[in-house]
Amino acid sequence: MEYTIKQLAELAGVTTRTLRWYDQIGLLRPRRIRENGYRVYTSAEVDRLQHILFYRALGVELAQIGRLLDDPAFDHVAALRSHLTALTAQRARLDDLIGAVQRALATEERKEIMYDREKFEVFKRHAVEWNEATFGAEIRKKYGDAQVDRVYTHVLSLTPDRYDEWKTLGDTIQARLEAAVRAGEQPAGPVGKEIAQLHRRWLGFSGDPYSPEKHRALAAMHPADTRFCAYYDRDTPGCAQFLCDAVQAWM
Repeated sequence: MEYTIKQLAELAGVTTRTLRWYDQIGLLRPRRIRENGYRVYTSAEVDRLQHILFYRALGVELAQIGRLLDDPAFDHVAALRSHLTALTAQRARLDDLIGAVQRALATEERKEIMYDREKFEVFKRHAVEWNEATFGAEIRKKYGDAQVDRVYTHVLSLTPDRYDEWKTLGDTIQARLEAAVRAGEQPAGPVGKEIAQLHRRWLGFSGDPYSPEKHRALAAMHPADTRFCAYYDRDTPGCAQFLCDAVQAWM
């Protein structure tokens, strides 16, 4: 089946301006252009647009989406499974947040006390559930159920102050990575060393000691896994690779 740009825009719920921009940057080309200048799209472009919109819903930036979809090893079915996992986790997080806001509102309206630990339980639980949904099968196969469950138990037991410190450190690492990549810093340089050390400290919040070998093995997964890339490269492509190289150089 063929679609004009207007028909495809209506089908996908986007604007024709968006589709023209995707064409301009090479992200979604029409199958052909008629003599009158009209763009024509087929089912293949519909499938590609579906993946683009899934990745955009997950916060992946356009340049990264293009690299993922143009990779010769791109697996259509595997990508759909990954989208489903990530979106299900995202929905669960929103459900948890809605529930937390409802409980907080009810507490305020009834003039009751909501203890600090209760306020942060939803965020800690989401962090554990997201990690399990995204990487659970792999890490359990590699490290065993007992070790993974021990890490989750430790994260869930973090005090509000420790949890806040953990999240702040994660945000700091992301900001330093993006600044380093944009500035053209070298992973083997002093900035890379600082980031690698911060990452090691961040991992330590799991309560499970990370040897240099284990740290390097974990970091090596980052640039090779689209899920890590989608997280670290969401605003500045190259962050996952920089982190991997920095850890290999300094840990």
